[in-house]
Amino acid sequence: MTDSPQDSPTNVPVFSVGELSQAVKRTIEGTYERVRVRGEISGFKRHSSGHLYLSLKDDQAVLASVCWRGSAARLSIQPEDGMEVICVGRLTTYPGQSKYQLVIDQMELAGEGALLKLLEERKRKLAGEGLFDAERKRAIPYLPRIIGVVTSPTGAVIRDILHRLSDRFPRHVLVWPVAVQGETSAAQVAAAIHGFNALPEDGAVPRPDVLIVARGGGSLEDLWGFNEEIVVRAVADSAIPVISAVGHETDTTLIDFVADRRAPTPTAAAEMAVPVRAELELAVRNADLRLLQALSRGLADRRKYLDALARALIDPQSLLGTAAQRLDVATERLGNGITTYLRQRAADAAARAARLTHPRHLLVAKTRELTAQDRALDQAMATVLERQRGRQERLAARLRPQLVAAELRDGREKLGRAAADLDATLARRLRTASDRLEARGRLLESFSFKKVLERGFVVVRDAGERPITLASATEAGQAVALEFRDGKVSAVVGATAAKRPAPTTRPTKPMDQGSLL
Repeated sequence: MTDSPQDSPTNVPVFSVGELSQAVKRTIEGTYERVRVRGEISGFKRHSSGHLYLSLKDDQAVLASVCWRGSAARLSIQPEDGMEVICVGRLTTYPGQSKYQLVIDQMELAGEGALLKLLEERKRKLAGEGLFDAERKRAIPYLPRIIGVVTSPTGAVIRDILHRLSDRFPRHVLVWPVAVQGETSAAQVAAAIHGFNALPEDGAVPRPDVLIVARGGGSLEDLWGFNEEIVVRAVADSAIPVISAVGHETDTTLIDFVADRRAPTPTAAAEMAVPVRAELELAVRNADLRLLQALSRGLADRRKYLDALARALIDPQSLLGTAAQRLDVATERLGNGITTYLRQRAADAAARAARLTHPRHLLVAKTRELTAQDRALDQAMATVLERQRGRQERLAARLRPQLVAAELRDGREKLGRAAADLDATLARRLRTASDRLEARGRLLESFSFKKVLERGFVVVRDAGERPITLASATEAGQAVALEFRDGKVSAVVGATAAKRPAPTTRPTKPMDQGSLL
């Protein structure tokens, strides 16, 4: 028979959950105070507080990791899912979830192979968005006024660019100093490109016509800032044409694919930005000489052509003499023609006048014709009127009985209508008068004192039936008549209110005749 657990003695100490968690925490942190871990980033998340949360994994295990905000700002790369990295930090535990995690202080890509893999993936992504398309690239201005250079102000790159520009064609150069290597280089280069584009065209600081983003050669890690997505998108969004001059001819970065032109070296970028001044001057002199030669040849050709035309022309004096002679002949013929024309017109007018009848004779003849027509018209009118009068008399004799009967019918109808209208008018006026009389009766009745008597009042009259309206108009012993609602009674006035003294005591017995006032 075995003993129960309560009865079995044991030497194993008892820990609380918190004590055991702290003991584990001290053990892990003391054993793994500083470690380097290689793995693939998974589940990357940037918290609003600035802390980074991720997991490092390989084909055997997963390690939860965290990078606090201060360390995250100093990282040389931007973590992404799928990136193979080497992290430096310390192991610790998180008692709240009973798990251990890596607190990251440093992070770097795991070798050049990982960098190239990341570069290819990013290149495919940006190319899929169309940022590298040839249709987006713009031509570089032939002779820009202002050239903007984004590079380090202390390196040999800016000196090479300035020296090459002064040799070829001196231009005004604006330098935006940036870090071209390290964790802050990408943000500074992108900010410089956006800053040049934000300059107003007519501001105190002139806006460049072309930008050169330049850096000397280096390793893939040294040039990595120009592979960052923020720099590529800044170049793609630039309204100013951009020449990329990063590294040597064998170095390739993503900015080379998105820029409008790619130069193998910074010196070559300066050569792309401006032409050779001496070559331009020579071209101008050659063009000037060719222009002078063309003008000379043109003038000589025009002179020969003018001489040929002059030889082909007739002498102006001979032309004028012939024309003057023709003018004299035409003038003489014109004078004779006018005289002959006027003589003919006069003869025609005389012949026509001889054939015309005198107006007085015409008036006499027309007067006679008009008189004869007037008499004929009067006779015709008289005949027509006589015929019409006989016809009317015959029609009147035939239609007189019918007209009399029709007139009688019309008279009766008109008389009936007039009687009906008169009856309606009389009835309407009687109704109106009756309504008005009734309304005035109601008004008179409302003003009658009879209505007042019905409410309990009394009319007092003297012997002459005149109403008494004032108490001062009565005398003691005066006979009066009182009119109530249902009849009249006689009464005698006692002491009037004006003469009756105010009683000092209440009477013990009623008077024989009460006072009404």
